[in-house]
Amino acid sequence: MGPETLMKTVHEFAPAKINLTLHVRGRRDDGYHLIESFVAFADVGDDIAVRSNSGFDIDVSGPFAKFLEDEPENIALEAAVSFVNGFRDRLPGVHVDLIKNLPIAAGLGGGSSDAAAVIRALSGLIDDEVTRTAAEQLAAGLGADVTVCLEPIASFMSGIGNMVTPLPPLPEVYAVLVNPGIKMLTGAVFAALAVPGALRRDEVELLPKYPFSDAADLAEFVRSCRNDLETPAVRMCYEIADVQEALFAQEGCLIARMTGSGATCFGLFAKQQAAIEAAQHLSENATNWWVKSCRLF
Repeated sequence: MGPETLMKTVHEFAPAKINLTLHVRGRRDDGYHLIESFVAFADVGDDIAVRSNSGFDIDVSGPFAKFLEDEPENIALEAAVSFVNGFRDRLPGVHVDLIKNLPIAAGLGGGSSDAAAVIRALSGLIDDEVTRTAAEQLAAGLGADVTVCLEPIASFMSGIGNMVTPLPPLPEVYAVLVNPGIKMLTGAVFAALAVPGALRRDEVELLPKYPFSDAADLAEFVRSCRNDLETPAVRMCYEIADVQEALFAQEGCLIARMTGSGATCFGLFAKQQAAIEAAQHLSENATNWWVKSCRLF
């Protein structure tokens, strides 16, 4: 390891992951659920910086840092440790700075996106073009959602979330993300979902038929699909329904749905200004909600 690596700091953005659709197709014998999901990413998220260190540590700051204090493990640091274990001759240890801008346990894939950003940043830190296969193997060991976050672009997820097919770019589309300030544990939401043990198919082909001509075309496709976790999540957190109702009431909102296992919901908009104004209106009328306007990609 040269002196340039010792002094180098690499920054990466960890965007929020948005499940535009999420169909649960069944459950395996080992308890993992089989899903199909059309995933996009948002230009809001966490910020990661890594640098070489003699050991492993992480500094967390930002508006949601305090909510990680009671977490027994941090997946971003876990990703750093796993990465370094494969490059001991190049990197003795890692310091990670995490600016936590996204709410946790919110259905936004924040932890998974943080871990993926750490993998990308560490690849840059050692100036090594880590093969996609090696990165995917590392990501899969950290959690199903980390794989799709390695290359944050519109994608189709299947299997237990580990099978990812990149998709062409989205049309110009904006969103307002709203979280009512309530943590939703993914495992608990899945546990509340009754699905058969065998793979379930239905009438909707979830793999998007590209290209979508515009935001309205995209919204129409999303409307033809579902988020199967929404019903059990609403039973556990009635505020999700309130958030969706408030989003859909905003001028220009094409559709409002929950992302992931909740409790964050998104509203799709064709115009950036409409999304900005909707976010401002929601923030003024529900001051305890986390509200952000963004562009999806």
